Amino acid sequence: MRSIWKGHIRFSLVTIPICIYNAIETSESISFNQLHKEDNGRIGYDKRCKKCEKIVKSDDIVKGYEYEPDQYVIIENEDLAKLKLKSTKVIEIEGFVDASEVPATLYDTPYFAGPDGDVAAKTFALLCATLKDSGKLGIGKVVIRDRESVVLIAPEGNGLLLYKLRYPNEIRKITEVPKLDGLTADKDQLKLAKTLVDSMAKPFSEIKLKDTYKDAVKDLIKAKIDGKEVVSVEEKEKPVVDIMTAIKQSIENAGKMKKPMKKATGAKEVEAVAKTVKKKKKAS
Repeated sequence: MRSIWKGHIRFSLVTIPICIYNAIETSESISFNQLHKEDNGRIGYDKRCKKCEKIVKSDDIVKGYEYEPDQYVIIENEDLAKLKLKSTKVIEIEGFVDASEVPATLYDTPYFAGPDGDVAAKTFALLCATLKDSGKLGIGKVVIRDRESVVLIAPEGNGLLLYKLRYPNEIRKITEVPKLDGLTADKDQLKLAKTLVDSMAKPFSEIKLKDTYKDAVKDLIKAKIDGKEVVSVEEKEKPVVDIMTAIKQSIENAGKMKKPMKKATGAKEVEAVAKTVKKKKKAS
């Protein structure tokens, strides 16, 4: 595995040389080429100046920031190098927090980190063990691929997992989503729904997470190469069922897949709640 960044993690007077690695396996994704419909020629893209209409080379392209309409200030690579941010070579840990304090919306790209050399191994192992024992996560900043990002540092096995975080001002507010005001749940429905959730509870490791779409696309490509006709099977539209009926049936179905002891417990709860619902209906 090739590192994409080398530098140091530092907190207080402790400095640890580390290497950062990509945690995402990009080779797992399927990519397509754009082709000319008439002759299957690959489509190329020219870098064309919109002002003079000339095609330009990469060496003739510079970075510019538009500060007024059609007015740009040119930024050279040398200008960016002069910024000398500490985070280009050092991840300065600003503090340690509980994972529950970090909103899930801030999580972005994951990276792995390991010690840079044998000398750093002991100190690196000490940081990993300290994070595990304390239950805390480090928060710092790092420049990766020309952008400074906030990173969350967490223990992962014998190494560290670095999550690049989005800045809070980049995230929209959930209150901006329409039709959320005044939403409430019926108490009887909520009680049944909780029973259904409990009956379906299982460890994360037992849930099969597989990219079925990628496998389907692979089968599609193979079928096209072999000259076979691609056949699709449409799923029959299921009838709309009353929410209470649907939850009760779901609980029963989940109970059949559990052990007899758990099934009996779930059935009693369903029966008790069902009786309560019937009594309320008669009373009304």
